Amino acid sequence: MMNVARYQQWDTIELEPILRQMMAEIDYDNDGIVSLEEWKRGGLTTIPLLVLLGFDNEMKEDGCHIWRLRHFSKPTYCNVCCNLLVGWGGKQGLACSLCKYTVHERCVRNAQNTCIHTYNTNPTKDTVMIHHWLDSNSAAKCAKCKSTVPIFQGKRCRWCHNLLHTKCIELWPKECDMGSLAYHTLPPVNIIPSFLDRSQSQNSNFVQGNPTKFSVTNLPPNRRPLLVLINPKSGGRQGERIYRKFQYLLNPRQVYDLIKDGPENGLHLFKSIKNANILVCGGDGTIGWVLDAMDKMDYGENRPPVAVLPLGTGNDLARCLKWGGGYENEPLQKILHSIEKASQIYMDRWQITIEQTKKSDKGDPQPNHIINNYFSIGVDASIAHRFHVMREKYPEKFNSRMRNKLWYFELGTSETLSSTCKNLHEQIDILCDGETIDLGNGPNLEGIALLNIASIYGGSNLWGNSRKSASGFHIPILFPQITNNAVYGLQNRVQDIGDRLIEVVGLESAIQM
Repeated sequence: MMNVARYQQWDTIELEPILRQMMAEIDYDNDGIVSLEEWKRGGLTTIPLLVLLGFDNEMKEDGCHIWRLRHFSKPTYCNVCCNLLVGWGGKQGLACSLCKYTVHERCVRNAQNTCIHTYNTNPTKDTVMIHHWLDSNSAAKCAKCKSTVPIFQGKRCRWCHNLLHTKCIELWPKECDMGSLAYHTLPPVNIIPSFLDRSQSQNSNFVQGNPTKFSVTNLPPNRRPLLVLINPKSGGRQGERIYRKFQYLLNPRQVYDLIKDGPENGLHLFKSIKNANILVCGGDGTIGWVLDAMDKMDYGENRPPVAVLPLGTGNDLARCLKWGGGYENEPLQKILHSIEKASQIYMDRWQITIEQTKKSDKGDPQPNHIINNYFSIGVDASIAHRFHVMREKYPEKFNSRMRNKLWYFELGTSETLSSTCKNLHEQIDILCDGETIDLGNGPNLEGIALLNIASIYGGSNLWGNSRKSASGFHIPILFPQITNNAVYGLQNRVQDIGDRLIEVVGLESAIQM
């Protein structure tokens, strides 16, 4: 089991005492050895063991809990036996990722399937959103009377996240307004399985099984539901924790794991929504993946805007869009409110065509045809390609943003010493707007970059923050209509990702990266 945990890149220091305790519980004869009979009796069927091994974290039928092991920073009580959660390594138990229903591992078999319903099984009824109340197993303030709610003397709504005394619930509106995140949340009463229309539902009050395709109808006004697409491998696996948090804050049906599901399922569900937003949680590559998938959808004029939660290594596009250089564990509610207030801008995207001049030359197929950030030839491309190949081969070595940057630094240093792209300017010709750029009179170049955004290499601004910083590092060779005396004006030109212009920049060496 420990080998499985290490392969999944879990924290085995925390996991080992938990496994020891669980094995001790199914060692019924206390001989220090779990026999095959004991394993079959307890170990093979224990839900906590399946959770630890990663076999019990998939979306099930509506109403079923999705368990995960949790450690609590404040006193928390079991929703089944009402006793305090205490265990190895501090307070611990199993908590549902969707509704926060919490139990001891020994109580999990007695837990009722009282989890949320994420879609509407009977669309013929009035589509009124009602609260989903759960017993409160930790003390907090009442949303109605503002006094403290003792443990198990109140209830919390999973959708609006309001906590009330049991007696205060009678004074609270029956209809749930979805709380402070209503603007982004897709109400389950408006999600209908695609195989269930009104004529079918008249003869059936319940949808059997777990449908995979849904449609959205009759959304409340003044809402812009948010489609959340998460790459769990980005940012040192930050995405896994963010995925679980968004599943609780929003409707789980609007949160997708890109590695398991890809972007298509979520995009198809949201295609019929006239006013929607998309949040991509990942790096620049993840954003490009989602934008390419959106290009294949027939949106027309109803293409939804895309926000970014930066989880990658460089996050250059997120920097240009003012979402920051990396997610630093800010409250996700704060980010959602920022999306609600954000303004929309247009971004250029460029199609690139690569043609072979000699039919005898055989190269690798072109993987992408769209430039979102930049396209480069030479030293930059060499380092990026080596980084990509190494990350695909040894993913365990690329489990944090800082570690990834150190790898980039090491590869850049190696490239600086080897200079594999030395005198690249002697091997290429550049034509801008029909005019040839004279590279022979300039400095020796090891790379050429076509830029669509101002940020590159994890935050470097190729135009510089001042005249002094810009003049010493980058050699602009764009705009042939500008004379040689106009280089000063080029470097002080305001770069805009929506100006329908692409900048061409020469790089002298890997040091500039």
